[in-house]
Amino acid sequence: MPVARRQVLATAAIAPLAATMFGTTTASAREATGYRVGRGVADVTGPAAENGMMGYSMPQQQTAGIHLRTLARAFVVDDGANRVVFVTVELGALFQSVHQEVLRRLAENYGGLYTEQNVLLNATHTHAACGGDSHYAAYDLATLGFQQQVFDAVVAGITEAIGAAHDDLAPGTVSLGRAELTDASVNRSRSAFDLNPAADTAHFPQAIDPAVTVLRFTRGGRDFGAIAWFATHGTSMTNGNHLISSDNKGYAAFAWERGDPEFVACFAQTNAADMSPNLNLEPGSGPTEDEFDNTRIIGQRQFAAAKRAFDSAGTPMRGPVESLLCYVDLSEVTVDGRFTPDGRTHRTCTAAIGLSMLAGSTEDGPGIPIGEGIRNPLLDWLGGADVPIPPELADEQAPKPVAVPFGAMEPHPWCPEVLPLQLMRIGELYLVAGPAEYTIVAGLRIRRSVAAELGVPLENVLMQGYANAYSQYVTTPEEYDSQQYEGASTLFGRYTLPAHQQEFTRLAAAMRTGTRVPLGPVPPDMTGTLPNFQPGVVFDAAPPGRDFGDVLAEPARGYHRGEQVVAEFVTGHPKNDLRRGGTFAEVQHLVNGRWRTVADDRHWSTKYHWKRSGVASSTATITWDIPAAAPAGRYRIVHSGDWKAAGSGEIAPFTGTSRNFLVA
Repeated sequence: MPVARRQVLATAAIAPLAATMFGTTTASAREATGYRVGRGVADVTGPAAENGMMGYSMPQQQTAGIHLRTLARAFVVDDGANRVVFVTVELGALFQSVHQEVLRRLAENYGGLYTEQNVLLNATHTHAACGGDSHYAAYDLATLGFQQQVFDAVVAGITEAIGAAHDDLAPGTVSLGRAELTDASVNRSRSAFDLNPAADTAHFPQAIDPAVTVLRFTRGGRDFGAIAWFATHGTSMTNGNHLISSDNKGYAAFAWERGDPEFVACFAQTNAADMSPNLNLEPGSGPTEDEFDNTRIIGQRQFAAAKRAFDSAGTPMRGPVESLLCYVDLSEVTVDGRFTPDGRTHRTCTAAIGLSMLAGSTEDGPGIPIGEGIRNPLLDWLGGADVPIPPELADEQAPKPVAVPFGAMEPHPWCPEVLPLQLMRIGELYLVAGPAEYTIVAGLRIRRSVAAELGVPLENVLMQGYANAYSQYVTTPEEYDSQQYEGASTLFGRYTLPAHQQEFTRLAAAMRTGTRVPLGPVPPDMTGTLPNFQPGVVFDAAPPGRDFGDVLAEPARGYHRGEQVVAEFVTGHPKNDLRRGGTFAEVQHLVNGRWRTVADDRHWSTKYHWKRSGVASSTATITWDIPAAAPAGRYRIVHSGDWKAAGSGEIAPFTGTSRNFLVA
């Protein structure tokens, strides 16, 4: 039977009081003293086989199983006058396509209660989740086009998580805690970081951002959730991995939640652009040479630091909740001199990437540019990437050697240029939500500008990256000049960061004074602009003399704790049914004559491997690393899947069960 860790999180729905006003801060909000809070979780896992992954941009890195399912975690906070929604999703990026469709579905379900103004969607930036859910070519090249199954799973999961949090609303408290963590990140672009003025680099004496900030959610005297922010990349799993995984932040959430099935632990990003978890500055290296161990250790360190911050969160906050969002065309921003290094007015320009981006980040995962002899059908369909570079764009992007002018590509730009910028307040904490990866100094400068405008302490302003859309990197002008990977991936030229500073400061001024902010140019809906060249499932066939669910390799008769159990099954293609909210793998324990599921494919101890054998046959190998605390007794492995019939195309479920084995 499919296992969902949480189908329902709490009590019946409480009717909302009022929709959030567009772009305003009401007097009643400023006087609010109590909260209603809710939390929700839902599955967003895409196809577990033959789907490109988002992050390393390598077409050959396609999914072939699951290590940790990817989830969306949502919190709703209502102060009696306004409410805000915060969602972190275990994905490589939160694309504008997803943001637009989630808002459409929320409008269908709740009218004007949840809008672009008060909903903040963001990604953990794991590089081991499914890709293909963007409407822009730059982010779908490696997945051979737009993947509808991925998009549908992500949108449905986020919407469900918000719905669960909405239904869970009840009186509660929110507290703010802090800690530091210095052994879960390293600066992967130190030469660029060192080009910044001493006033900036002195703020980060170890060239990392060690801040851990946590919101603690409590009601009825019981803790029921947390949001923890810390800057480190989701690249503990390497580009040689083919198992879907939520990476180190996913493990941190798993480690916290496994002790309480009702607790929701959300591990969000901040300014992580130059922060790597690979402490030895090599892919899959540091603190060990094993990517799974590194994922667990870096995740465990984040959990431990977050728990310290959580435990330090004492006095409940009593400030209002409020949020503002506007859209800005970042390809044509005139930036005032007070935000530029030389004090002069400058402009941003059409989006383009530099040559250094094609090489990838050597510390986290070198890229493989698509060159001669390597064909990509989506690239061919788009007309190739060897378009002329307009001379004026080359000048505007200098000193970047332009490789591909994303914003000037035909028939459609390869990346978004009209992007959402958002400022959200939850009590004493302000979240500067931007659609990019910000270096720690870039984040610091934005935070300083916003904090100064609001008149609040710097530590109460966080950079929330990977939010509401994705537009690659934001470096300081000084870092940009070095044209490391991060600078080459800063799309809108040398003054991209000053443009962000200026526009976020404008939002902060509006929030401080309670004035309206014009929405700005609405980004285009790019639905239907990209094809899909990834082959689908034609049909499934079991080997001669076999049926779906048959066991090809049985576990041993007995094991000790710490050993690995392996079972192999005849299976169908995972794309036949993603089993979102369910599972492909279960470990069951015989307790008082009944089989009880103790682990599934959301659990750290299991791995589900899928492998094609022949044209239409495939096998599923399920492993279970027996935990040290596993009770002695009799166990079995269960595999659930679906197969597609030739001719009719009918899809039917099946279940296979291994023989029993003893754990002693």
